[in-house]
Amino acid sequence: MSVVINAAVEGPTDEAVAMRLICHVGAKVGTVYGKNGKPHLRKRLNAYSQAARHSSWLVLVDLDRDANCAPPLKTAWLPNPPPRLCFRIAVRAVESWLLADAQRIAEFMAVARNRVPANPEGLPDPKVELVSLARRSRRKDIRQDMVPRESSGRAVGPAYTSRLIEFAGRHWRPDEAARRADSLARAIRCLRRLVEERA
Repeated sequence: MSVVINAAVEGPTDEAVAMRLICHVGAKVGTVYGKNGKPHLRKRLNAYSQAARHSSWLVLVDLDRDANCAPPLKTAWLPNPPPRLCFRIAVRAVESWLLADAQRIAEFMAVARNRVPANPEGLPDPKVELVSLARRSRRKDIRQDMVPRESSGRAVGPAYTSRLIEFAGRHWRPDEAARRADSLARAIRCLRRLVEERA
């Protein structure tokens, strides 16, 4: 019988990544909570921590610009997570993890492989990088979906999130991406530990 892992995330892109990771380690996706932004997730963190006494959990947040690296944020939010809770921080955002599978993201976005940054976790804002790649796409639909319209006042295009959800669910290779994203490699190791301990 598969191990069931519940999740709590900031938003829909994070949800797609969390679900892909849970399936990737051979577990079954339970209920995914949150999806209302980082402040809401932080308010509910103690409740998720309590729930992890009885079930397995992944709580996934973006580092963004909240700290220079993940450990201080982890300590501030949840210094002693229970054993059945993987509290993982994506450096700087889950978009970095998607960019880390350089070959597949280049194919998906129809851009040259050498356009994809070599160190996605070193980017100050991976969302900006994804929009920049989309501008260079040979596919009109990618440009229309992911690049914001002039004068829209938006940072991303109208179907940016939908495209990333599609990529995460159908094309992204977490193990390949983990070779270029240490925070992702740590998340996968933590989830595998949950599966092995419950097997």
